Amino acid sequence: MTEGGQARRFVVEADGGSRGNPGPAGYGAVVRDGDTGEVLAEAAEYLGRVTNNVAEYRGLIAGLRAAAAIDPSATVEVRMDSKLVVEQMSGRWQVKHPDMKPLAAEARTAFPAGRVQYRWVPRKENKHADRLANEAMDAGQAGRAWEPKPPPQASPVTAAPVSGASAEPTADQGAEPKATAPVGWAAPADMGKPTTLVLLRHGETALTPEKRFSGSGGGDPALSERGRWQAERAAASFAARGTIEAIVSSPLRRCRETAQAVADALGLEVRVEEALREADFGSFEGLTFAEVKERQPEALNAWLASPRTAPPDGESFVAVGRRVAAARDRLLARYAGRTVLVVSHVTPIKTLVRLALGAPTEALYRMELSAAAVSAVAFYADGNASLRLFNDTSHLR
Repeated sequence: MTEGGQARRFVVEADGGSRGNPGPAGYGAVVRDGDTGEVLAEAAEYLGRVTNNVAEYRGLIAGLRAAAAIDPSATVEVRMDSKLVVEQMSGRWQVKHPDMKPLAAEARTAFPAGRVQYRWVPRKENKHADRLANEAMDAGQAGRAWEPKPPPQASPVTAAPVSGASAEPTADQGAEPKATAPVGWAAPADMGKPTTLVLLRHGETALTPEKRFSGSGGGDPALSERGRWQAERAAASFAARGTIEAIVSSPLRRCRETAQAVADALGLEVRVEEALREADFGSFEGLTFAEVKERQPEALNAWLASPRTAPPDGESFVAVGRRVAAARDRLLARYAGRTVLVVSHVTPIKTLVRLALGAPTEALYRMELSAAAVSAVAFYADGNASLRLFNDTSHLR
């Protein structure tokens, strides 16, 4: 309480980030005097491998606990640049994801809920908490514990890190992806040579023009005549550029045939990566969208409603994401600093792109990828990634 008997006012600024989503993650939180803006407490912690939203909730919990340690009778205004957390904690959005529910419940008990208000702010107004989160991630990845830097003037309280990160979620639905370090053109110049994955979707098969589901659970069709022509055009284009140093392919025939056309033109061998296969579409395999809608409407609606839902006897997009992320990590370790052609399918390629962007799984529904299209992503050693090209078919014209 203040000397006049009125409750003290605190501002809690909180943030969290994940370099990979999920990936190495951390949070930062600041408690300020609501009247003077003075920093009263800081908290930050490295969380290991979790998602952006888990880290953001952990930052919120740490900030509220730090405020409660100073004065549990105060009122608090929470300021965050996570629309998801602010809307959920304000009660305007439901907390649907099972990994978020316990975190939201923990946040509500960290400080008396009736004395907490939430306000969304642009990221540029949340720089202090963002800096702390990045400091925690840098320290954790270097094998150190985060330690607060001495402020220009001594702060009354420095909050200890809040221990206990939540278990890693399999996917973070509704996530609000966030770059926690400079990316793309803003990235520092000393990040070293990136590992570039040039992503080539296979050429057409007989099923492609009819837009039939063709995954890894049905047949294994070969390239059609047009598909072979597309593969040859792609091979000629890569040969002219002369930048490909290695070739990796899905085990499915249409990809291996496409990859071999390029390999023959470049004089390289094709290495097969099992995890780059297409999603298993289960009972949808071989059918058009209209046919599935007519025969299995409930299954189709459930599959479209959530990337966690698999077609009957098939594989969900979340499951595909887990194996593709693991394949990406293997490729980056095996081919560090090199340019690698990855010949795969719609779902794995879209997944690699959305992982590079830190986008949620739902982003797969918002991308279009043509047969024999080329995309490219550069991955840096510090966890940054840069999308350089997407769905380019200029070599087919």
